[in-house]
Amino acid sequence: MKTTCRAMVLTAPEKLEMKTFSIPDIGDEDGLLELELVGVCGSDPGIFKGIPTHGPRPFPLIMGHEIVGRVAKMGLSAQKRFGVKEGDRVVVEYAIGCGTCSACLSGLYTMCENKFYYGSMISCKAPPHLFGAYGEYLYIHPMAKVHKIGDEISPEVGVMISAVIANGIRWLRQIGDLSIGQTVVILGPGPQGMAGAAAAKECGAGPIFMIGLERDRDRLLMAKRFGATTVINADREDPLTIIKDATGGKMAHVTMDVTGHPVGAEMALSLTGRRGTVVLPGIYKRKKASLDLDHAVLNEIRLLGAYSQDFKAVIPAIKVAREGRYPWADLITHRLPLSEAERAVRLVGGESKGEIPGKVVLDPKL
Repeated sequence: MKTTCRAMVLTAPEKLEMKTFSIPDIGDEDGLLELELVGVCGSDPGIFKGIPTHGPRPFPLIMGHEIVGRVAKMGLSAQKRFGVKEGDRVVVEYAIGCGTCSACLSGLYTMCENKFYYGSMISCKAPPHLFGAYGEYLYIHPMAKVHKIGDEISPEVGVMISAVIANGIRWLRQIGDLSIGQTVVILGPGPQGMAGAAAAKECGAGPIFMIGLERDRDRLLMAKRFGATTVINADREDPLTIIKDATGGKMAHVTMDVTGHPVGAEMALSLTGRRGTVVLPGIYKRKKASLDLDHAVLNEIRLLGAYSQDFKAVIPAIKVAREGRYPWADLITHRLPLSEAERAVRLVGGESKGEIPGKVVLDPKL
């Protein structure tokens, strides 16, 4: 087995460098993952720029928290605990959790007070170094959440599971409480919007509206393959009028904004009906929204923040991926080597004029 590996390291805001690390020794309780693909999350551009979403970034750090790969080495106790063996294809959740803070002790490890998260809040300065997936290997901490997916799920689909698909399930079904026959509106036809449409379809919701802009024409067409029943080009059509007419004035039961822009949050509230729910999982990069709070108060609308996925969402996400009803792999529009991590992050951040990416992934084998 190799004794060293490469990883892209964020040494300061907007400064990524390829570094070589010693592969850590593995004991009875931990493990090592050989990465197959890592997804570039919509939150990665903010991490790249050093935006302190959770507090100051602990530079240097290895980014990357949408993780799929094969278990390269793992102690026997860890294999038993995770239900995997060496060579298995697995996904690893974003949140590790310290296991000792009040949030972790309450089962809310995604809210870990010590911010023990892969790819964003753990420095790579000290061994075992490999706490991010922009590299060839990832350290599997004893507290990590590891899920076997097997060879029947490809890396291209697997990379979507513990972030994209599980996010859609947790945000709409588990937080939004979406149910059979309810009207749902999703703003933003990116990968998270597609996952939201699929989650809504799996819940038996309908109609399912997807809203985008003129630049999203191709993505709006793809949204129908993920369960959207009606797509709306907000540059050409008025979403308020369309949804009002379609629902007899009742509007949406559940609305989710994944645009990452405050205008999306403002529109989401306006499209939600009496005693409805607005789910806000987008990272708005500290930009402020002007919300019609009278509309929320008078109609008793719930405004719910939503962050990341957890164990309860990843389990059904694996099932959805395995059943193959949605073209998850088709979301990938860019597959780049680790050395082009900066290009990948800037693509996702909308900095490449004329390019509207779907899912961007890094492949350590390229």
